[in-house]
This record gives sequence, C-alpha cells and structure tokens, in this order.
Amino acid sequence: MSQPQQNIQFPYHFDGRGRTAQATATEHVRELMEQVLFTAPGERVMRPEFGSGLAALLFEPNSSPLAAATQALVQAALQEHLSHLIAVHGVEVHNEEGALKVDVRYSLLRDRSLQTASLQAPGVSP
Repeated sequence: MSQPQQNIQFPYHFDGRGRTAQATATEHVRELMEQVLFTAPGERVMRPEFGSGLAALLFEPNSSPLAAATQALVQAALQEHLSHLIAVHGVEVHNEEGALKVDVRYSLLRDRSLQTASLQAPGVSP
C-alpha cells in the first residue's frame, strides 16, 4: 500500500513541531507556479531551460505591449513546465497602481478543480 505524496512547502522551513513544513496539493502547485515564474532561465543548476524570463521585463515601461508580452510569457512558461499538473485556462494582466498584476485561471489535473492565482513578484507588497 502506497503512502500519500508529501509536499514540502517552499521556501523550505520548519513547522511549529520542528518538522519539515508540508503543503497541501493545491498550495504545492501554487508554490510551483511561483517558482516557474520568478526563476530566470539559466538560474537553476542542471536545468538551464527552467523558468520564465519574467524578471527581464521588470524595468520595462508599464504599457499595453508589456501586458501582452507578460501574458504570453506567463502562459507559455506554465504550460511548458507544469502541464503535467495543471491546465491553464487563462492569464489576465492588468495595471494596478503602476504595477502589473497577473491573475491565472487554471484547473488541477488530478481532480479538475478550478483555481485562480493572483501573482506578484516577491518582496512587493499587495
């Protein structure tokens, strides 16, 4: 009899009991999405193709072409790296207070549950 898969939270840390913190399957997929989007290609050892290149757009002027490029980049990266876990239904990028906000609609392949994730760069306050 196999045990249920354990998902380690990202970033790695310990829980209140001093054990490795675990994530639910839904939390784990969300954390994987953040890793894909906020990792630059070439940043991972032995996986130079992993990542999205989203950081390269960070200092570009906020505009409609930037939103379109961000939308295409996010959708392509998620489909390339996480298509075994999720089906991306849509990516919406919009300007909020001078920053681009990315909303991703997707479903988990294991149970077909619909999910929405609002993503922002680490260190940016909501």
